[in-house]
Amino acid sequence: MNKTLRTAGLALLIGSVGLSSCKTSRSNETAKAPASTNAASAADQFNLPYTKYQLDNGLDVVLHQDKSDPKVAVAIMYHVGSSREKPGRTGFAHFFEHMLFQNSENVGKGNFIKNINQIGGSFNGGTFTDGTVYYEVVPKDALERVLWMESDRMGFFINTVSEWGLENEKQVVKNEKRQRVDNQPYGHTNYVILKNLYPESHPYNWDVIGSLDDLQAATLADVKEFYEKWYGASNATLVLTGDFETDEAKALIEKYFGELKKKPEPEPLKPMPVSLSSTKSLYHVDNFANLPELTMVYPTVEQYHKDSYALDMLGSLLADGKNSPFEKVIVEERKLAPGASAGQTSAEIAGTFRIRVRAFDNKDLDSVQAAVFAALDKFERDGVNPKELERLKIRQETALYNGIASLLNKAFQLAQYNEFAGDPGFAKRDVEMTQAVTAEDIMNVYRKYIKGKPYVATSFVPRGQEELALAGAQKADVVEEKIVAGAEGANTAKEPTSFPKTPSQIDRSKMPELSNSFSYTPPAIWTSQLKNGMKVYGIEQNELPLVNFSIRIKGGMQLDEPNKIGTASLLDAMLMEGTKNKTPQQLEEAIGQLGAFISVSSSSEDITISGNTLARNFPEVLKLVEEILLEPRWDEAEFAKAKQAAINRIKQTYANPTAIASLAFNKVLYGENSRFAYPTTGSLETAQNVTLQDLKEYYQKNFSPSISSFMVAGAVNQAEVSNALKSLEQKWAAKPVTLPTPVTTTTKPKARLYFIDQPEAKQSVIYAGYVAVPVGSKEYPVMQAINHKLGAGSASTLFNVLRLQKGYTYGAFSGFSRRPSGPGTFVASTSVRTNVTKESLQTIEEILKSYGATYTEEDLNTSKGALLRETALGYETLGSLVNLLETIDTYNLPTDYLKQNETMIQNLSYAQAKNLISNYIDPNKMIYVVVGDAKTQLAGLKSLGLGEPVVLEVK
Repeated sequence: MNKTLRTAGLALLIGSVGLSSCKTSRSNETAKAPASTNAASAADQFNLPYTKYQLDNGLDVVLHQDKSDPKVAVAIMYHVGSSREKPGRTGFAHFFEHMLFQNSENVGKGNFIKNINQIGGSFNGGTFTDGTVYYEVVPKDALERVLWMESDRMGFFINTVSEWGLENEKQVVKNEKRQRVDNQPYGHTNYVILKNLYPESHPYNWDVIGSLDDLQAATLADVKEFYEKWYGASNATLVLTGDFETDEAKALIEKYFGELKKKPEPEPLKPMPVSLSSTKSLYHVDNFANLPELTMVYPTVEQYHKDSYALDMLGSLLADGKNSPFEKVIVEERKLAPGASAGQTSAEIAGTFRIRVRAFDNKDLDSVQAAVFAALDKFERDGVNPKELERLKIRQETALYNGIASLLNKAFQLAQYNEFAGDPGFAKRDVEMTQAVTAEDIMNVYRKYIKGKPYVATSFVPRGQEELALAGAQKADVVEEKIVAGAEGANTAKEPTSFPKTPSQIDRSKMPELSNSFSYTPPAIWTSQLKNGMKVYGIEQNELPLVNFSIRIKGGMQLDEPNKIGTASLLDAMLMEGTKNKTPQQLEEAIGQLGAFISVSSSSEDITISGNTLARNFPEVLKLVEEILLEPRWDEAEFAKAKQAAINRIKQTYANPTAIASLAFNKVLYGENSRFAYPTTGSLETAQNVTLQDLKEYYQKNFSPSISSFMVAGAVNQAEVSNALKSLEQKWAAKPVTLPTPVTTTTKPKARLYFIDQPEAKQSVIYAGYVAVPVGSKEYPVMQAINHKLGAGSASTLFNVLRLQKGYTYGAFSGFSRRPSGPGTFVASTSVRTNVTKESLQTIEEILKSYGATYTEEDLNTSKGALLRETALGYETLGSLVNLLETIDTYNLPTDYLKQNETMIQNLSYAQAKNLISNYIDPNKMIYVVVGDAKTQLAGLKSLGLGEPVVLEVK
C-alpha cells in the first residue's frame, strides 16, 4: 500500500487505537524528490490547493475550499501520541483523547457529543503512536458552532476536569481495550511484538491502548500536566475543508482560536530505529483463536526515510497478487494458508516490516515459517518482476484520487503532512518518491533489512494446540484480566456542579446559531434500460477523474440449495480467478495495467461486481468486466483454493464473539430452516458440500440481465455509459430466472433469553431485538426518526446510559433493518464488561420499557432536523452515490426517494411517532442473545424475569 493512500486511509481507521502506520516525521535521511524524476502523471496532475498561515499563538491553519457539497470538515491534529507517555502511564494519550469529549467551560458537560448529533454531523478522535486527531463533518451552516466547540476544548477545558469524570472515563477506555484487544482473536499480537522489539526505554515499547493497571492509576494531576505540556496551539494543526468563504473562515478562526495562549513548543523526537542482536520467538495460547497465526517483524526505518519507499514496494511485491512469491509458495505449492501479507509500517521515529500468515487449521507454524523463507529465496532468485512493479505504480494514480474523495480524507491528509512533514502539500513529493523506486532499490532494502536479519516471531495458537507453535518459542508474557464480580466498583466521586471560569475576550457563553435556510439538493439521477433487460442507473459527478460502478445480479444466497449454502459466495470468489482467455495472473495484470480495482461480492440476496477506475479507462475496464461476467474460467485448482479459503474464513468467524452473537441471533429470530438464518458463506458443513459443478449450474441457471442492474457514478455522462455498455448489451442474452417469493412469516422463538459460552471472555456481547419490519414497509423512513433518540448515535439514550452514566460499555446502539425479500429486524446491541452482564440486560430492558413514555415532542423535532442534515452529508463520495443507486434498485424505489423520505419525516406528527414506537419498539417482544463466560455469568441471568436461559452451541 503506498504512503499517500495509507495517509488518506486514516479516515477509515479513525476511532481505533494503534494508528502508527499513518503518522510520521522527517529524519536526517528524509527522502528528497530527485532533480529529474520518472514519476508518472499521478504526481504531475495531482492538485490539492490549500492556503496555509499561522496564528500569533503558533497554531498552523490550513484551508481547502471545496463547494461541491453543502458541508465542511474540521480536523485538529495534536503532535502527541503514545510515544510521549511516561512509563507507568501507558495508554494515557488515548485516555486523554477520551477526556476531551467530556466537558469544557462554555460548551458544557456532554454537549459536544449532543450538539454534533443534533445537526446530523459526525465526529470522533483517534490516537496513534505520534499524534492525536479530532474531527467533525457538519453541514456548512454549523461551521462557527464547530469552531466554537473545538476552541473551547483547546483553551477552556482543564478547569472542568474532575475526579468523577476521571473515574467515569477510565471505565469507558478499559471497556474499549477489552472489546478491541482482550476479547478478540490475535488481539495481543501487537503487545507481544512491541515489548520484544523495542527496549523498555524506547517510546514504542508499549501499544497505544496501554495497560488496564496503568489506566486505573491515572490521576487528575496527570491529566493537567499532559494538557499543559502537549495541548497548546503551537503543537497543533487546524485544517478546514469544504464549502466556506475564505475570509469569513479566517475571521472565525481568529475569533475563537486567536486569543488562546501560546505554550512552549515541545522538543521534537529524533529518529530512534532499533536493531536486534538475535531472533526472538514467542508463543501465546489464544483463548479466541481457532487457527494458528505466525507473525515475523523486522526492524526498519521511520517514514519519509529514503528506504521506506522501497520497503513499501517490497511488501507489495512479496504478497500482493497472483504472481507474488508468497502466493506461489505458501498458497499454491505448500497449501498452508489462504494467503499471506507483508508490508512496511513506518512511524515518526522508527519502522517495521511485518510478515503475517494465518494458516489453515492444524498447520504447524514451523512449516509455515519454512515456506516464508522459501518464498523469500524465490524472490531473491527471480528478482523484481518489471511488470508487477509497473502494475503497482500504475494503480497509484487511482489510489491517489480515491484518497481525497471526501472532505474528511482531504483534511486528514493536509493535517498529517503539515504536522509531520512540515508541508501540507507533501503528498506530491511522497508520490514522486514511490514512483521513482527502482528494482535495484527494492533488492537493496531486501538485503539490508530482511535477508538473514534477526526478527521477532510470534506464534498465536488455539487452546490445546500448543504444539503448532514454532519449535523453541518462549511463552509470551501476556497479562490476562481475571473476571471478578464487583471488581469495577461504582464511581464514588462527587460530580462537581461548578468550576472556575477562564476569562475570554469574547462572549463564549452562547452557542452559535444555525441558519434557517439550510437546504439540500439530492444528486440528479438518470435511468435507462438495455435491450437485454438490464436496468441502468447513473449519477454524473465531475469533481475527480474517477468512476465507480457495480453490476448487481439478484439472487445471491437465497438461490443456494439448502444443504449447499455458500455456493453464491464461492461463485463470487471464482469469478475473479481468470477468464476463458486469461489466467488469474493475466486477468490481474490486465486490471492493474489500467490502474483499476475490480471485486465481486455476494449477499443473501444478490451477487455484485464492483469497479473503481480512472474515468479515461472506464470503457476498457468495462470490457474486462464483460469478460469476467460472460467467460468464467472454472479452474479446478483455483476452486480448491477458494473453497479452502472460504472454510478458513468460516472458522475464523466462529472465533469472534460479536460474529457468534450475530449468527445465533439470526437463527433464533428467523428459525433454523429459514434462508436468513445463515451467513452468506454458509456453515462448515454446507460449504464443504459445494462442488465446482454446483457453481457452474448456479451460474447457468441464475445469471441473466433480466434480473440485473448497472449502477454508475462519476466523471462519465449517460451517452458515454450507454456506449460502453453496447457490447455487453449485445453479448449477454436474457433468460428466465425465478426468484424465491418473499418470506412473510417467521418461526416464533421458543424462549426469550439465549446464552452461548465463550470461556474466560472479558466482555459479554448482547444482541436484543425481534422481527419488526414487514416486507416492503412504507413506514421504514419514519422508523429511522423514532429510533434516532433511542440508539442512532453517541447522543442516544442507550449510549448515554450504558456508556456515559454507568461505564458498562464502549458503545451501544439500535436500529431497524429491512430486506427486499423478507421481514427486517429491530436490534439493539452492545458489548459490556463481563462482570456487569446481568445489570446491562436489566438496563437495556428498562430503557426500552420507558422509551415510549419518556419520548417528547422536542425529541422528535431534534431528530427531524438531524436526519435532514445527515442526508445532506451522506452522499459525497462516488461509493456512497453508487450505494444510493443500489438501494433504489434493490427496493424498487423512485429516483426522488430521498426527497420523499424527507417529506415523510418532516410531516411526521408527535402522535404518529408515539404510535410507531408502540408498534415497532415493543419491549415485550424482545429476544436476547448473550455471548459470554458461562462459568461466572449464566447463573445470574436466571433471575432477570426473561425465563430460563437456553444454552446454544456454536455451529
